[in-house]
Parts: sequence; structure tokens; C-alpha cells
Amino acid sequence: MPEPVTTLAIKNMVCRRCIRAVEEVLAAMGINPLAVTLGEAVIPRPLTEDEHAQLAARLEALGFELLDDRRRTLIEHAKAAIIEVLWSGDEQLLERIVFSDYLEQKVGVRYSTLSRLFSQLEGKTIERYIIEQKIERVKELIAYGQLSLTEIAYRLGYSSVHYLSSQFKQVTGMTASQFRSLRKKPRRPLDEI
Repeated sequence: MPEPVTTLAIKNMVCRRCIRAVEEVLAAMGINPLAVTLGEAVIPRPLTEDEHAQLAARLEALGFELLDDRRRTLIEHAKAAIIEVLWSGDEQLLERIVFSDYLEQKVGVRYSTLSRLFSQLEGKTIERYIIEQKIERVKELIAYGQLSLTEIAYRLGYSSVHYLSSQFKQVTGMTASQFRSLRKKPRRPLDEI
């Protein structure tokens, strides 16, 4: 009888390069993953204790963390789902998404439970996390200089430029125009939000 697949939860995976880095670590250990997505890797067998320790050390050296706590794993799945949506560029999805429904579906836990757990473990609400992620995306789009604030607001599902500007100032302490005029545009890594 074949051994069951194992799903590893990995903290701080926020982009495609992170996925490639985890794939490379696993391959270097002789483990061919079945799938690697934001926040997790599915491997064909359980890890030995030595492999687990070695993988944890290798991932930590790259800024990741192998998670064993189910509650922390749920939060990382929620974060990965939020990042995936906000950075997908799918304007139609962002226009109509209801994050509570989306997260229930992606994480498989009632939103009220997830929301309470998120606040306990992260020290902020899911809503605040979503806002902070959106603002980082806005900062990136402003830094590229290719879109107007109206276009950025539309892309990220804001109801108006005024609402985007208000949230931007609340989170960053400066207006979007002030940010645009900065020579060096300060941004935060997504895994630090």
C-alpha cells in the first residue's frame, strides 16, 4: 500500500520565486514535490525526523519557516490566499470578491473562526491585513509610474480614488501624491506585513 502524501505548511512564501526556492530546496534533498504553492508543499511521503530538521534549517536560511502548528498553518493559508488574489492582476475578481466567503472556501474554516484566530495570532484583524497588502500593491504600482491613481483604484477593486487615497494616507501617513514624488519609494516585504 502506498504511503500517504504529506502536506508541509511553509511560512513567508509570498511569490513565484519563493515557490521556486522551496522546489529547489526539496529537489536538493532528493524529494520531488507533487505540488508547491504559496504556503505549502505536497510531497509523496512523510519526512523522517532528520529530513524534517534538515528541511527546516534549509528553509530558515532562506527566510521561510516550516510550520507544525495547525492554527499557524491556517493563518498562513489565509495570508497566501489573500496575497494570491491581490497580486494576481485579475481586476474582475478584485471587483467582485467577498474576502470572507473566499477565505472560507480556500482555507476550509468558518470565517468567524478564522477571523478570531487571525487576530489572536497576528495581533491585527484580517481586514487590516488585507488593507496593508492592498496598500503595498498600490505602492508598487505607483513606483512603476505606468498607471494613474484612477487606474490603480480600479485594478485593486476600490470604489473610488478618494477611498484609495484615504486608506493610503491612513496606512502610510502620506498621500499617494506625496509617495509618488519621493525619490526612493519605501516598501515593505510582503512577508513582513
